[in-house]
This record gives sequence, C-alpha cells and structure tokens, in this order.
Amino acid sequence: MLFLRSALFFLGQVITAPIFTLVALLALPFNPITRNYLISGWARSMIWWLRITCNITHKISGLENMPSTPSIILSKHQSAWETLAFQAIFPEQSYVMKRELLWIPIFGWGLAMSSPIAINRSAGREALKKLVSIGKDRLNKGLWVVIFPEGTRKSPGERGKYHIGGAWLATHTNTQIVPVAHNAGEFWPKNGFIKKPGVIQIHIGPAIQTAGLKADAVNQLTETWIEAEMPVLNSTF
Repeated sequence: MLFLRSALFFLGQVITAPIFTLVALLALPFNPITRNYLISGWARSMIWWLRITCNITHKISGLENMPSTPSIILSKHQSAWETLAFQAIFPEQSYVMKRELLWIPIFGWGLAMSSPIAINRSAGREALKKLVSIGKDRLNKGLWVVIFPEGTRKSPGERGKYHIGGAWLATHTNTQIVPVAHNAGEFWPKNGFIKKPGVIQIHIGPAIQTAGLKADAVNQLTETWIEAEMPVLNSTF
C-alpha cells in the first residue's frame, strides 16, 4: 500500500511539472515576487497532494519568530520535502543551488524562472563573491534566500559539515538568519521512493542578528541551534 500511495504521488508530480514549467515561462514578464508566487503554486499543490496520497502532514512551531523583512533561511536538509514545503510556509524566496540543476530539461527551465542563486560549488572564493552579489540583489527585491548549509541531504541522525556560505551572505548584507530544524527525512527519506505517513515537525528558531559578527561565529550559532533542536523534535513523533 505504501508503494502504491508513493507511486500515485509521483505520478501527480510527473503530470503537473510540465504544466507549471509552462506557467513559469509565461510568468517571465512579471516582477520576481509575482513570478515566484505563481511558480511556487506547483510546490503548494504537491504538499496538498502529498497529504492526500501519502497522508504526510506537518506541524510548525516558532512562526512567531519569523521577521517581517526578507531574511536568510538556514535549514537542516534531509529530504526533497523541504524544498517544496518551504515555498508554502515562508514568503517568496530564492534558493541557493548548484548550477547543474538548471541544466535538467523542463524541470531546470522552471527553476531558472524562479530567480535562484545558482553557483559553481567548486569555484571557492569566486562562488562566495557570486553568492553575495546575487543574494544581495534577491534580498533587495524582497525575496527571502534559502540555503541548506550542509550542502546535500543527510539521513536522520547524520550530521554534515555546515558550510559558511549562508553566514557569509548574512554578514556581508547585514541580514538576519532564520534557523530551521525539521525531521522530514523520517517520512520522506533522501533518495527514497517510499514515503511513510506521519506528521513532520518543523521548528523555526529566533532570528540570529549578524551585525558586528564574523561569518564563522554566525555559522556556529546557526549550527548550534539547529543541532540542539533535532533531538527535541525527533522525540515528538
């Protein structure tokens, strides 16, 4: 039954993705906020479809911590779920991603229309410069910026190295960070087809102000909060 439910969800993704890619292309003349809202309709519909087919819902704690101005979200990365759900939870946003994702036929075209920050991860210092340049532009246009500091998805209980890019962008644009912990990997595993029913827990932490701090210190504050929160939310399911 889990396989059939997961297959039905996947079928919905396959059928609707080309439709929303067309929407993304037609939305090109609009401003970034409007265009992003239209494109993220696919993600919002997939979160609804996930609930219908796989009985996966989510519960949010800490909504009161969300700033009223564009911010940088630094989040745990366990699943494809958060790349969809964040578009339903947070204001319009720009994702920092590896540039290779834009090369995927059809899917990548839609991504390109959503004002992403696509970087070459192997470029080192040049990648940080590009991140700051484009990230500042996205923030000035009213978009939030989403970064997964561990870079790639990690299984529940696994802890990756927190890369400095998000903290670097925050300190170089004087922007607050919103740390996010969640346990989506317990229900939608990384690279996993089978999805288990349940309630994903998302904890949004108090904003981390970055003025006067070095990027290393900001990165450490973010990592400390997120990793300390993981055992707390894992104990609730």
